[in-house]
Amino acid sequence: MIKVSMKSIKDKISLKKVIRTEILFTPMLIVLPLVIGLSLIWDWYSRGYLMGNFDYTSQLFFGLIIIIGNIAFDIPFIKSLIELSKKK
Repeated sequence: MIKVSMKSIKDKISLKKVIRTEILFTPMLIVLPLVIGLSLIWDWYSRGYLMGNFDYTSQLFFGLIIIIGNIAFDIPFIKSLIELSKKK
Protein backbone atom coordinates (compact mmCIF):
# COMPACT_ATOMS: atom_id res chain seq x y z
CA MET A 1 0.00 0.00 0.00
CA ILE A 2 1.08 3.53 -0.73
CA LYS A 3 1.05 5.94 2.15
CA VAL A 4 0.11 9.48 1.35
CA SER A 5 0.32 11.94 4.17
CA MET A 6 -2.24 14.69 4.56
CA LYS A 7 0.57 17.22 4.92
CA SER A 8 1.91 16.52 1.43
CA ILE A 9 -1.58 16.83 -0.05
CA LYS A 10 -2.12 20.16 1.72
CA ASP A 11 1.29 21.38 0.55
CA LYS A 12 0.44 20.55 -3.06
CA ILE A 13 -2.92 22.28 -2.82
CA SER A 14 -1.40 25.42 -1.27
CA LEU A 15 1.39 25.39 -3.89
CA LYS A 16 -1.22 25.33 -6.65
CA LYS A 17 -3.02 28.29 -5.04
CA VAL A 18 0.21 30.25 -4.79
CA ILE A 19 1.07 29.58 -8.42
CA ARG A 20 -2.42 30.55 -9.54
CA THR A 21 -2.26 33.80 -7.56
CA GLU A 22 1.16 34.67 -8.97
CA ILE A 23 0.00 33.96 -12.50
CA LEU A 24 -3.01 36.24 -12.05
CA PHE A 25 -0.94 39.12 -10.65
CA THR A 26 1.95 38.80 -13.12
CA PRO A 27 0.43 40.98 -15.88
CA MET A 28 -0.28 43.75 -13.40
CA LEU A 29 3.21 43.54 -11.89
CA ILE A 30 4.83 43.75 -15.30
CA VAL A 31 2.57 46.06 -17.29
CA LEU A 32 1.67 48.70 -14.70
CA PRO A 33 5.24 49.89 -13.96
CA LEU A 34 6.05 49.90 -17.67
CA VAL A 35 3.01 52.06 -18.42
CA ILE A 36 3.89 54.47 -15.63
CA GLY A 37 7.54 54.67 -16.69
CA LEU A 38 6.66 55.19 -20.34
CA SER A 39 4.09 57.85 -19.46
CA LEU A 40 6.72 59.73 -17.45
CA ILE A 41 9.16 59.53 -20.35
CA TRP A 42 6.46 60.68 -22.79
CA ASP A 43 5.59 63.59 -20.52
CA TRP A 44 9.26 64.58 -20.39
CA TYR A 45 9.50 64.34 -24.17
CA SER A 46 6.34 66.27 -24.96
CA ARG A 47 6.62 68.98 -22.29
CA GLY A 48 10.33 69.13 -21.65
CA TYR A 49 12.35 68.16 -24.70
CA LEU A 50 10.13 69.53 -27.45
CA MET A 51 9.52 72.83 -25.63
CA GLY A 52 13.08 73.20 -24.36
CA ASN A 53 11.98 73.21 -20.72
CA PHE A 54 14.54 71.46 -18.52
CA ASP A 55 12.26 71.34 -15.48
CA TYR A 56 10.94 67.96 -16.64
CA THR A 57 14.32 66.19 -16.66
CA SER A 58 13.55 64.49 -13.36
CA GLN A 59 10.57 62.78 -14.99
CA LEU A 60 12.93 61.22 -17.51
CA PHE A 61 15.14 59.87 -14.73
CA PHE A 62 12.18 58.56 -12.72
CA GLY A 63 10.74 56.88 -15.80
CA LEU A 64 14.06 55.23 -16.62
CA ILE A 65 14.55 54.09 -13.03
CA ILE A 66 11.07 52.54 -12.97
CA ILE A 67 11.55 50.75 -16.29
CA ILE A 68 15.07 49.49 -15.53
CA GLY A 69 14.08 48.40 -12.02
CA ASN A 70 11.01 46.66 -13.35
CA ILE A 71 13.02 44.74 -15.94
CA ALA A 72 15.71 43.85 -13.39
CA PHE A 73 13.20 42.35 -10.96
CA ASP A 74 10.71 40.90 -13.44
CA ILE A 75 13.14 38.64 -15.30
CA PRO A 76 14.08 36.61 -12.17
CA PHE A 77 10.43 36.64 -11.06
CA ILE A 78 9.23 35.20 -14.35
CA LYS A 79 12.02 32.60 -14.37
CA SER A 80 11.13 31.45 -10.86
CA LEU A 81 7.44 31.38 -11.74
CA ILE A 82 8.16 29.17 -14.77
CA GLU A 83 10.30 26.82 -12.69
CA LEU A 84 7.68 26.67 -9.95
CA SER A 85 4.90 25.93 -12.42
CA LYS A 86 7.01 23.12 -13.95
CA LYS A 87 7.36 21.54 -10.49
CA LYS A 88 3.61 21.53 -10.11
